[in-house]
Order: sequence, then structure tokens, then C-alpha cells
Amino acid sequence: MAKYDDASWHYGGDYPDNLPDENASTHIGMFLTWCIDNDLLSEEQLEDSEEDIIAVKNRELKGSEFLINNCDEKFSEYDLSDLGNEFARSYYDEESSFAESYGDYGSDYEEHFEKEAKKKGFEYESFYHIEDTWENYNSLKPVIDARYEQWKKYRD
Repeated sequence: MAKYDDASWHYGGDYPDNLPDENASTHIGMFLTWCIDNDLLSEEQLEDSEEDIIAVKNRELKGSEFLINNCDEKFSEYDLSDLGNEFARSYYDEESSFAESYGDYGSDYEEHFEKEAKKKGFEYESFYHIEDTWENYNSLKPVIDARYEQWKKYRD
């Protein structure tokens, strides 16, 4: 089973001392939320996590919380449908041919929030300081939507 990301990969090493480990799940959770919103979860997740999927769609549970509670902090091919995995392999992996040509999720995430912070007159101390809010997810969603549309044309 291929693993796309794991919160524990982030909160070891250079992770900021002043942040809770949960902040390492923010970026993963936002992508997972997008996948939930676009019905790209696996049959297993749909069966095992139905209530929490509905809670994410209703904005009662954040994607990061879903990741922690339902995925043991790990985002893997187990979590996504075939189409979801195709997209994740192309966009979440910075070394894929699609990502090298158009952009990868991590870079898009960081660049988007750097621009948002600059507009508001500040800058984030690190990638992990980006707030896990619905407002932030809603601002990022069009970026992922646009990459998804590019990817659909790219794969045809």
C-alpha cells in the first residue's frame, strides 16, 4: 500500500517546538477534505467512516481530524477511489511528470498561503503555522479545483 503522506513524517526533526503535533495534519487534511467533497474516497472509507465523512461535508469535522481519527494520521491509497488515487499520484507526488509540468500540492499549498498572508500584511513562520480553518480551506479549494481540471486534460 502506497502512502502519500503521514503526519509523523512532519512532526519529527525540524518541526517547530511551539506547535502541537496536530498542525502536521493540516495540509494533509485540507487535501483529504477536497477528496471527500469530490467523492473520491475508497469504498472501504465510505463503509467504515460514513458518519465522519458526512460530518466533514457538513463542516462539523475538519479533514485533519478525519485523518487523525480515521486514518491513523496516514494518507494512503487505501483512503481513495481509483480516480482519487490517480489524481493523488499525479498531484500529491512532487516528482510525478504532471507535478513537474504543472505543480504539486505541497508547493501550491505553500505558495497560496504565502500570497494570502502577504495580502493581509504578515507571513507565516512556517508551513505548519497555517491555521486549520474552513476559511483557509475555502480559499485553497479553487487552487486544487484548477489543478484537477488541468490534470483531467493532461491524462486524456
